[in-house]
Amino acid sequence: MRDAEPVIEPADRADRVLITDVLLRDGFQIEPAVVPTADKVRLAHGLLDAGLTSLEIGSFVHPDKVPQMADTDRLVAELRPGESATLHTLVLNERGARRAVAAGARAVRLVVSASDGHSRANAGAPTHAAVDRLAAAVDVLGGAGVPVEATIATAFLCPFDGETSPDRVVELARRLAGFGIRVLHLADTIGAASPWHVNRTVSAVRDALPQLPLGLHLHNTYGMASANAWEALRLGIRRFDAAVGGIGGCPFAPGAAGNIATDDLVNLCHHAGFATGVDPDRLVAVRDEVRTLLGRRLDSALAAVPAAPVPPRVREGRTV
Repeated sequence: MRDAEPVIEPADRADRVLITDVLLRDGFQIEPAVVPTADKVRLAHGLLDAGLTSLEIGSFVHPDKVPQMADTDRLVAELRPGESATLHTLVLNERGARRAVAAGARAVRLVVSASDGHSRANAGAPTHAAVDRLAAAVDVLGGAGVPVEATIATAFLCPFDGETSPDRVVELARRLAGFGIRVLHLADTIGAASPWHVNRTVSAVRDALPQLPLGLHLHNTYGMASANAWEALRLGIRRFDAAVGGIGGCPFAPGAAGNIATDDLVNLCHHAGFATGVDPDRLVAVRDEVRTLLGRRLDSALAAVPAAPVPPRVREGRTV
């Protein structure tokens, strides 16, 4: 495994996009068969070799609910890329935080749903109660010196409650900001948002918390993920989650399909003149390995064609 590039915060480089590949967590958590740990480790090495500097490798949730994530502690132990890459794990409560610390996790994301319906399905409690539980998790992580980010699920729409009010997202973002999080990610959990939803909610959160770095976690259920990413780029967002091949989904969100594909997002960014640090050819090799492992066609647009129709080029100016 070659050394990955040092992580460059997008806030310091307006021409660079930081992509966190979530294949090992969001990608595999929805698969009917549990992917062996050795395969996950090999794929993680491939993603790092392709130039990604940020991966989401698992979640510390109850193994009976999400058996695909039962090996997260082993992944944390086996994947030690040093300071050149960030390996994120997810927690929902204090118990998960204690497991993360015990495993040696060095980057944690808290997750809470903006909608009560999804929060009950995902965390077993309505939103405000779930946030209250996160306070204890923050204390555990802070005491261990583990940096914390946060993700707001169903930030745009919910499969149970419908549209999510931007005011509710702002209220939740304020509470999470009070925990001292470093970055806030807004998730289109069911892939039903449009660029209008992205503009409305991102603008509301940014107006309320202008100093808080924002990222997006996009799904592609209705084919709008690339359009939403383009709108986010236009708004100045430079952090995105994606999964190579476009696989993934939430087991507690009926109808949610795969993530925006890392390969498609890298292609979009490069054609728009943004740097990602990702080598598309090496990424294709990882995507092909995932396809072989799962034994099916993947959902990314580029998975259906031999190559991008027009090679990206260095541009003097961006179009967004």
